[in-house]
Amino acid sequence: MGGMNKPLTEQRIRIRYGKQGALRFVGHLDLSKTWERVLRRAAVPVEYTQGFNPRPRMQFAAALQVGVTSESEFLDVWLTERLPGSFDDWIERLNATSPAGLRTYAIEDVPIRGDALPTLVSSAEYVFTFDSGVSPDDLRQRVAALLTAPQIERVRRDKPYDLRPLILGLTVTGGQTVIAEMVTGDRGMGRPDELLDALGFEPGSAQIHRRRLVLQPTPSPQQP
Repeated sequence: MGGMNKPLTEQRIRIRYGKQGALRFVGHLDLSKTWERVLRRAAVPVEYTQGFNPRPRMQFAAALQVGVTSESEFLDVWLTERLPGSFDDWIERLNATSPAGLRTYAIEDVPIRGDALPTLVSSAEYVFTFDSGVSPDDLRQRVAALLTAPQIERVRRDKPYDLRPLILGLTVTGGQTVIAEMVTGDRGMGRPDELLDALGFEPGSAQIHRRRLVLQPTPSPQQP
């Protein structure tokens, strides 16, 4: 096959990574640029888009709010050649070229023409850690009141919406910790800062950590 006709993409990988420390204050656009640099320094054979302003072919699962840490972010990257060697070696290489606070945990092969990564996201699990001044009983009462409310009317960008259907689960554990499961992705976006406010707490009164981003399983190819 002639060079011009050869398909560019040879592999699509999915990277699971975390965002910790001061990096939690880096916005999504800057994070994208950070990943471009990391992949370039690690010599990952990233495919670039065609046209006047070529961009790396990358896709993030779901933007993470500024100020929130995470251990469960996903990034798909399309490659012009298959990664040689083991994924474990590439995890080490990515971590060696990453800034403090950006850590790669896993790499997996995914179908090149599989579904777009953002469409696979269904929910996210957040851990809210309050300081010791918050009473566990008060926390439990606020959570119970929110869960029994038929609606939680909120306004975002001048548009009213109901936060209640975006909360899939809310539990108090260990006194000062709340675990929240919220709808994320195409069906809606439950924002942890909105939940904190709905519970009656000031911004910054809890450390928020995204512990899990739930992806729907990619369907297997149909057997003939």
